[in-house]
Amino acid sequence: MSPRSWFWVVSVLLLGTIGALSALWPATALLYILVVPLFVLGLWDMAQRKHAILRNFPVIGHGRYLLEMIRPEINQYFVESNTDGMPFDREQRSVAYQRAKGVNDTTPFGTQLDVYRPGYEWLEHSLNARAPHGDAPRVMVGEGRCAKPYALSLLNISAMSYGSLSRNAVEALNRGAAAGGFAHNTGEGGISPYHRAGEGDLIWQLGTGYFGCRAPDGGFDPDAFREASALRQVKMIEVKLSQGAKPGHGGILPAAKLTAEIAKIRGVPMGQDVLSPPGHKAFDTPRGLLEFLTELRELSGGKPVGFKLCVGRREEFLGIVKAMLETGLRPDFIVVDGAEGGTGAAPLEFSNHIGMPLTEALVFVHSALRGAGLREEIRVLCAGKIASGFDMARVIAIGADACYSARAMMFALGCIQARRCNHNDCPAGVATQKPGLVVGLDVEDKSDRIHRYHHHTVHAFLELLGAAGFDSPDQLLPRHVRRRVDLHTNKHYGELFDYLDEGALLGEAVESLPPSWAELWGRASADVFAGKD
Repeated sequence: MSPRSWFWVVSVLLLGTIGALSALWPATALLYILVVPLFVLGLWDMAQRKHAILRNFPVIGHGRYLLEMIRPEINQYFVESNTDGMPFDREQRSVAYQRAKGVNDTTPFGTQLDVYRPGYEWLEHSLNARAPHGDAPRVMVGEGRCAKPYALSLLNISAMSYGSLSRNAVEALNRGAAAGGFAHNTGEGGISPYHRAGEGDLIWQLGTGYFGCRAPDGGFDPDAFREASALRQVKMIEVKLSQGAKPGHGGILPAAKLTAEIAKIRGVPMGQDVLSPPGHKAFDTPRGLLEFLTELRELSGGKPVGFKLCVGRREEFLGIVKAMLETGLRPDFIVVDGAEGGTGAAPLEFSNHIGMPLTEALVFVHSALRGAGLREEIRVLCAGKIASGFDMARVIAIGADACYSARAMMFALGCIQARRCNHNDCPAGVATQKPGLVVGLDVEDKSDRIHRYHHHTVHAFLELLGAAGFDSPDQLLPRHVRRRVDLHTNKHYGELFDYLDEGALLGEAVESLPPSWAELWGRASADVFAGKD
């Protein structure tokens, strides 16, 4: 007998039984309140044509959709171990929560990681270890080139726009940044009132939509930029070429999250998804990029200007390096975003299969600048799953000067990794515009948590630095971080990757380049992003 037939049999039996019982005991008729809606639901399921499961299995077929709906929560809370969850495992999330709340973040009984598993990494410690002392060091950006250089924290809030995040989340982030003395990247959605509410330092990000300085045709408006960049809170300007989670795609703000206020800030119409173009209108060559950055530095009154990218075609970045050598123009900083970076919304193919992971990208960018003799002139920042002191130590050792963190900062805000960012119903009020959910995020409490998370994480990094026997992050080198290759072999990063020597891309030294670098350098062009054929 088919499930549809069983539905009729069970329905007739239940309705008939209730009818018979109600003749003897009238109160039994109240059971119709439960049974009749299920009967009507079953009729609707069999009549509809959209879902085959419901059509073939009326009423009980809804159990499948219910289980599918709660599967992520069941998996996260009951199935995953402490160390195998993705994108962030429970151990990573827990340490962010604990540090944000200022509670005990120590671990009992030993590591839960398999230290003999390929991919396990560790920092070499020293018998000359020392305790951290003094304030955390800062990184000067734009010194010697800018009228208004900026002393950047080692850890900062990565780009997250108002629109992607709620107004309460953005304001809490900014207040936390102000309390802790670190920078808050606006994301490409423009400078909102909530970015300014806490008086925290801002890094204004310009994406391909030029939100905040957008001309009527969607291009760049220099006058609007001059006015906004003059804000005292704006300390640096970052031009986004691409981001790790969806490089080459452009930003996405679903229409469901677009409010009248956000539309006004961005200068876009209501009722449709806000899609940033894949590429920039203001430039289309490496030379043009550097000229645009120089224009922005002048328009802003001498504030540090740089660009952010997820590395794709390596010869295109080398084309930018060649343009620096040929024009004498320099960015003040470069942000390397890894493919493991997060976003509120991205096509699966882009999120999973486009872009270079952070480790390879950071080593490549660091080596390219070093080979061109430019590394000391340009600060390198990075983003991509930076959540702990070891994450900071690792990327600084292999080539970064400072770090960004996005999702760990969201954990500090109360994010539970529900992965509902693109549906506008984030239960923690972080990535939603629904007033009823946003109100649950208390700005004062969460700003304190952001401050504490930053403080404790930077302190953890400084403790690792001291354990390695160093006083300054500059002393961390690739050879100080080791990775297990197989059960019997481990190597340090200086052995795992081919770092270029200083000046290796200049003059006669080019003749001694490794073949892979020689081929890329030969194809790179300062006049076109695509490179030479």
